[in-house]
Amino acid sequence: MSDDDLGQALPLPVPSAEMQARLTVRRSAPAQALTGPGPSPAEIGRILELGARTPDHGKLFPWRFVVMGAQSRAELAAALLPLADRQADPGKARKVLSKLTAPPLSILVVSTPVEGHKVPVWEQQLSAGAVCMNLEHAANALGYAASWITDWYSYDPQALALLGVAEGEQVAGFIHVGMLAEPPLERPRPDMAQKVVWRP
Repeated sequence: MSDDDLGQALPLPVPSAEMQARLTVRRSAPAQALTGPGPSPAEIGRILELGARTPDHGKLFPWRFVVMGAQSRAELAAALLPLADRQADPGKARKVLSKLTAPPLSILVVSTPVEGHKVPVWEQQLSAGAVCMNLEHAANALGYAASWITDWYSYDPQALALLGVAEGEQVAGFIHVGMLAEPPLERPRPDMAQKVVWRP
């Protein structure tokens, strides 16, 4: 990276009790429980802007967003219904379509890796995953709950065609955003002693 690639100086990190408190209770929301009101157009723009501030080796921006309102998701769910009947568990496949229709807003994150670049595809895909997490944090920062999910229609070839996902692209996730009537319940967390190795 040359000096010409760099912009203005940014503030150095400072301790933030607010951020620590947020991360301490970070929890994805049940997508089916998300209700309105959803973010305004200005808030959606801010969520996307913050989400895009993501680690990205090579400055490739190897992802794109599709902002989906209620109408487009209702139409998508209807189009996916015949495909649900072809899944291994049709009843469950139909049931999870409610994750698409219940929230007031969904952001489809599509991984768009650049093949043949010096930056491995795997690192580019990790960047798309980091975008998903950043979008959740951004939604939370604006006072909304969020859920990052994929489900069967993120992998079914015919469903991908309905989503407009091109060859070489993948669904990194749907970020569903809205409000919760009740706080989400805590879930099991890892035993850090089993997950961390300290090396001097």
